[in-house]
Amino acid sequence: MKKGALLLLLAGCAGSGVPAPEGVAPGTTGGPQVMVMLAPAPPAILSNNTAALAQTYKLRTVYSWNLASLGEQCVVFEVTGGRQAEDVARRLASDPRVGSVQTIETFEVLAEPSPWNDPYAHLQHSAETLRLQQAHRWATGKGVRVAVIDTGVDLDHPDLRGRVVKAQNFVDQGGRSFTTDFHGTAVAGVIAAAANNEVGIVGVAPQAQIYALKACWQQPAGAREAVCNSYTLAKAVDFAISEGAHVLNFSLAGPPDVLLTRLIKVALERGIVVVAAAPSKPDARAFPASMQGVIGISGSDPPGRFLGAPAKDILTTVPRGSYDFFSGSSLAAAQASGVAALLLERNPKLTPPELAALFHKTARLSQIDACAALVSASGTGSCP
Repeated sequence: MKKGALLLLLAGCAGSGVPAPEGVAPGTTGGPQVMVMLAPAPPAILSNNTAALAQTYKLRTVYSWNLASLGEQCVVFEVTGGRQAEDVARRLASDPRVGSVQTIETFEVLAEPSPWNDPYAHLQHSAETLRLQQAHRWATGKGVRVAVIDTGVDLDHPDLRGRVVKAQNFVDQGGRSFTTDFHGTAVAGVIAAAANNEVGIVGVAPQAQIYALKACWQQPAGAREAVCNSYTLAKAVDFAISEGAHVLNFSLAGPPDVLLTRLIKVALERGIVVVAAAPSKPDARAFPASMQGVIGISGSDPPGRFLGAPAKDILTTVPRGSYDFFSGSSLAAAQASGVAALLLERNPKLTPPELAALFHKTARLSQIDACAALVSASGTGSCP
């Protein structure tokens, strides 16, 4: 699909609200905000309940939309009068019209600045660690749909042309920089950069199909660092589930989140593999990697129960058709998502627990081994 066709899919967040600069999403402007889930009901009742809640608790309705994967209505309210969001959330929790309520949390992508002046010092050393050349004898991720829930992606990058099959924006005004965002472009390249096209690099799963779902925004503008929040991530996850993704890649981490936990549980119940980056520090906020059923991936020396993958000086795609080195467990998680795509091509019936078990069973020194995992999944072949 050409860049122009994909750009037609870059729709902004549905709902009410005043347009804001990119990176200004629910939870980041005006007063504090809470996110309320309403049980399924006819539209007229949902509308009446939303208005009644706003009046009763002196709130302003900011956004309202239907979460298709849960079959429920989600409403973002702004808390007025200088009150604390946590206090209002506690009051709302006891209201019979409210299914659940939470404050809006903030998440960060897990990338580190590149220290290299000579960017070609160690070209794709991670491919050797994962034993990709051997793994690609059996699978390349063909037909497997990987949702990159991140910043935007350079849709016209020579190593990503044809690899991105869906692109959607969930950040206010985020479409303006979608194709020049760094982090999502880097993650997409690690997973699915094309092979044998005489340019650039090769992805872990070079024939996987990428869903580029922008739920995070660069902060500051033009940086590799980016942040997301509960609202934008929930929109992206719901879209990925509804559109039939096979793998969800979260190269980010933050605090435990009620709504995201529910959505990820739905994804796992539907057989969707969920991979998430884990911070290198054991005491750091590690959701959703810490959630049961999610495959948590850290760098080469993973803490606790998490698996590891290369995370230092990973050569990958960056906007405007370029390449550079990235470090951080964001890249480790992307590699794990790529290996998951290889395994799902080889055996589409693998469940998330079975795939996670393969990762653990075939890991070498707590590091994912793509070749060994494929051999174990198929029961044939060997890894030199």
